[in-house]
Amino acid sequence: MLDASTSPPFQPGIFDDQLTEVARALLAQAVEAEVADFLGRHADLKTRDGHQRVVRHGHLPEREVMTGIGPVAVRQPRVRDREADAADPGRIRFSPSILPPYMRRSKSIETLLPILYL
Repeated sequence: MLDASTSPPFQPGIFDDQLTEVARALLAQAVEAEVADFLGRHADLKTRDGHQRVVRHGHLPEREVMTGIGPVAVRQPRVRDREADAADPGRIRFSPSILPPYMRRSKSIETLLPILYL
């Protein structure tokens, strides 16, 4: 029989195992692949000075998305359109389909995994 003092207490919703780490890594890779594809589609656009018009511009603040296996921390890459002002309706914007702007919860990891494999 296990001694209660040696086993960690069970905390619902908090998992820290290899499967959770794989899910986090897959989500990060999927978002990075999506931004790389977006930048590739706009690679031919140039500024008046001849520089890339659409470029990476760091990351948004980290946020947690609640999934079926617990909270998953994600960092969404930023993309900047060098030619357009913030108020310009023609400005090129990046919004990942995997992580919609205000997504904070997913019904389960089963909802995200098929998207990650695309």
